[in-house]
Amino acid sequence: MFLDSFQEIDQFMLLLSRNSLMELIIVNANQRYELPSCVFSCLELRSLKVTKCFFNPPREFEGFLNLEELILKRIDFGGRLCGTKINLPRLKTLTLNMCTNVYNFNIKATKLQNLIVIACPDAMLLQLLDNRCLFQVWIAFEKPIQDFVGVEKMTLAKMLSNFPRVIQFNIDSHFLKFFIAEKIPKLLPQTIYNLKQLRLFHYQLADLHQLHGALCLLRNSPNLETLCIFMAMETRVDVGAASNHLESPNCLDCTLEHLKIVEMRHLKGSKAELLFIKLLLAHSPSLQNFTITPSQKTDAQKRFDIAKDVMQFPRASTKAKMFYLNPKP
Repeated sequence: MFLDSFQEIDQFMLLLSRNSLMELIIVNANQRYELPSCVFSCLELRSLKVTKCFFNPPREFEGFLNLEELILKRIDFGGRLCGTKINLPRLKTLTLNMCTNVYNFNIKATKLQNLIVIACPDAMLLQLLDNRCLFQVWIAFEKPIQDFVGVEKMTLAKMLSNFPRVIQFNIDSHFLKFFIAEKIPKLLPQTIYNLKQLRLFHYQLADLHQLHGALCLLRNSPNLETLCIFMAMETRVDVGAASNHLESPNCLDCTLEHLKIVEMRHLKGSKAELLFIKLLLAHSPSLQNFTITPSQKTDAQKRFDIAKDVMQFPRASTKAKMFYLNPKP
């Protein structure tokens, strides 16, 4: 349903709610639409996708007992929920994108497998992270955490201990920096044995804190198979400390036995980036494909220098193939 006008929408929603509705999609391009109470009586719903609405269920609402997929974008959860817990016992996929007042969205979803949270930095995030069934986690703040309020601190070790079954972990640098206010240990209390795919977005390997975070994740993910790093488009940090750490003995002090695929995008050719590539090549005996894409801002000579340096790095894997792609215009 595409909402071009709010006239008679409530009546139409009431009609839908009386017909055992199983899937509802609301795409709103106007001011936020107040979801009518009848929507919350659609207990047969399996999939609910809503954009730019107010989400204020009636006080007697206990949850969608059959809902398996919930995708919410630009939703305002207001203040009427007052901590009421919403039961979503069959929910497998939850996406929250640019929502506000999310701390009011208190849910119980014990079967949640896929969690995507984009630009929703509210305290509720911590309860969602405490879900031991999650297979895929994708969390990005998209801007520095100091711009947000009402967020409770959590250590990296505690966060990862909540993911014993996670297979795919996707985070941005702003989210990671939120968890590394204190010193990161080399080894976490619980190893992330099931993690197979790791994606890091908006990253600066020249930032020593972000570098420590990346190395910690690699060190504690012995079965990792795929690593993708998307560099930040801008670089505003001194590369000296990170480069010195990467050149220090036992910087990684482990072998990435199962790492097969590595992709690094938006490289600028900094010393820290090149040393990190060298480190991965030296510690990945099962590596098959290593793809590098330089930043659009690098000139032709710089791109040539990056390719020349990378091709000369020694490789632990005799099967490793290097792919050097030109950035897309």
